Amino acid sequence: MDRNSGIERVYLNKLTGYQEEILERHLPVQLFDIIKPSDTVILKPNWVRESHIHKPNDWEYLITHPALITSVIRNLTERLGPGGRIIIADGPQTDSSFEKILGLNPVIRWHEMTSAKGIALEIIDLRDDEWIIQDEVIVHRKKLPGDPRGSTTVNLSGNTSEFHGQIKSKRGYYGADYNLNETNAAHNGTDNLYKVSKSVIEADIFINLPKLKTHKKAGITCCLKNLVGINTYKNYLPHYSEGVPDESGDQFPSVGFHSIVEGPLLAFIKQHFLRSPALAQVLKSFGTINRQVFGETAHTIRSGNWYGNDTIWRTILDLNKILFFANPDGSMRKDNPVHAKKYIGIVDAILVGEGNGPLAPDPVPLGYLISGTSPVAVDLVAARLMGFDPMKIPAIRQAFQIISYPLCNITPGDIMIHTEENIFPYNRIPESMIKRCKPHFGWAGHIEIL
Repeated sequence: MDRNSGIERVYLNKLTGYQEEILERHLPVQLFDIIKPSDTVILKPNWVRESHIHKPNDWEYLITHPALITSVIRNLTERLGPGGRIIIADGPQTDSSFEKILGLNPVIRWHEMTSAKGIALEIIDLRDDEWIIQDEVIVHRKKLPGDPRGSTTVNLSGNTSEFHGQIKSKRGYYGADYNLNETNAAHNGTDNLYKVSKSVIEADIFINLPKLKTHKKAGITCCLKNLVGINTYKNYLPHYSEGVPDESGDQFPSVGFHSIVEGPLLAFIKQHFLRSPALAQVLKSFGTINRQVFGETAHTIRSGNWYGNDTIWRTILDLNKILFFANPDGSMRKDNPVHAKKYIGIVDAILVGEGNGPLAPDPVPLGYLISGTSPVAVDLVAARLMGFDPMKIPAIRQAFQIISYPLCNITPGDIMIHTEENIFPYNRIPESMIKRCKPHFGWAGHIEIL
């Protein structure tokens, strides 16, 4: 934030494609003025998966485009000197192939660009584990090297966490794996444990490079949501609370066949059978049977995939607090913006994903590069450009309400949008700039601009 003027600037550049020379010209160079020659800079793309889950050749509207990453690296090579370091880091979905993701990117060229300037370059898969999934069942688990600098465990205890005061259901939170006990021990009503990359926490500057898409649990994925990828162990991340709202859950929207039968039954099977690799191999047809009985996830609201998810936004905002204020030893810095990590957000909103995001969206040529130094302000603008009311997206709305370790000290009225032709306030975005994208079906009718 510009503390002298009380204004948060978001830069909006209109682009129709991914030509590197054009991208380089449209990067707001003033954002990079915070970089010193000896800095260690993290680049955090959205590398969630190597392809669309139903279209194995489609990826350009699923992950951050390589041309944007290349353009940012080129800019950094003009500012960093020998002794400077660039780390490209992400923790993709646990069943994704990091090797295949790298195969979509010009990795050799990146190394040539940086080595020519004496700048170190690392590319890190932050995950501790990779899974092989067959028909929605984990049949093999492989340990990975993870972050070479290790992990930092941070405890946002008491009211420092956005989980403070939330009452979870009797069955508790579901994380990323079948082990509910582990997730709920990490978030026990007092403690809130997160295990994140020490490389990210130690770095001087964090450059967030998300791909703008709809998201089944969070509404959209942009700067705020992209921080799920700094985790090294995803089962510490509550995704939803089992059950329905009447029992403090948000797994399903209401009491019915799915909540009464499917929820408890699947929880029992996952806890007692699918956690065993040997049994998982035997039960790998379970996914097919589950879909036949309870319906396809592409058409059925389950697993917190709806606008009433009251859990994932808390996880998202906690992770952003950790990025900005955590120390490598897991302690938190003073609760003051002057102590926050230096941050740049540059959103790939040229080709975005609508509908069944984040893994099976449909492409939409939105045609923007959205940049700024506040993830909250950037996400607010990004959601609006997709035709969504950002105040109906919990992670964005609640980001303005944080009391402990706030991510911003602005209101939407403090945001000024800078285009190549004009400067105007957020609430004056012309209708002609907005493309009304289709939300995930679990959010349809609840987040669109009226």
